[in-house]
Amino acid sequence: MRRNKAAPAERFPPQKPKKKTAKVVFDAPQPEPEAPRTFRLGAVPGATPGKWIDAWKQRMPRVPLELVPIEVATQREALDAIDAALVRLPLTDESLHIIPLYDEVPVVIAAVDSHLMAAEELSAADLEGEVVIGLSDDVLGPLDLPGTLPAAFAALPTGEAIATAASGLGIVIVPMSLARLHHRKDADHRVLADGPTSTVALVWPRDRTTPDVETFVGIVRGRTANSSR
Repeated sequence: MRRNKAAPAERFPPQKPKKKTAKVVFDAPQPEPEAPRTFRLGAVPGATPGKWIDAWKQRMPRVPLELVPIEVATQREALDAIDAALVRLPLTDESLHIIPLYDEVPVVIAAVDSHLMAAEELSAADLEGEVVIGLSDDVLGPLDLPGTLPAAFAALPTGEAIATAASGLGIVIVPMSLARLHHRKDADHRVLADGPTSTVALVWPRDRTTPDVETFVGIVRGRTANSSR
């Protein structure tokens, strides 16, 4: 039998069209890198932001955090030159965001051999007859301590006042963190049970709520990197 020859079209089927490939543009503009910046955090004496700073370093490794010491007396003015700050209340200013963080109990500091150190805790009544050394950088405000006497000398900075108390010339009343900050072997402290507390707060200007500030606020509030604001 004679075999039928295949038609030319059958012997050579048409080629499938080639898939279009995207052109690679080697001179495409690259995104500009972020400008280097530093997050400046102010902190009053006694504030302890260590754990938050450690968390910042892990979460924001490319943005250094600079800790800026500030004084309570000038803490509002200091906010003009920093991103945020740990301050002591009261601080009233409608242009600021204020987040209270924790309260510190007051303590009485006296010479290590003072009779006051025999008690585990003190009350205002226990201080009757004691000389109270005034502080030029006081953060607790006026104290209601009937029966106590003011020191005969001018108010002193906290560190000097504690050194004076250690010599037996009087007592000093400060928040717990300041007693620890100015710790001395020749002085000790006891909690003043009915004394005024000192509130530490995180503060920043409302018109400067930047992404970095929001990140630090999230760290302070315990939010993880994946948490929504």
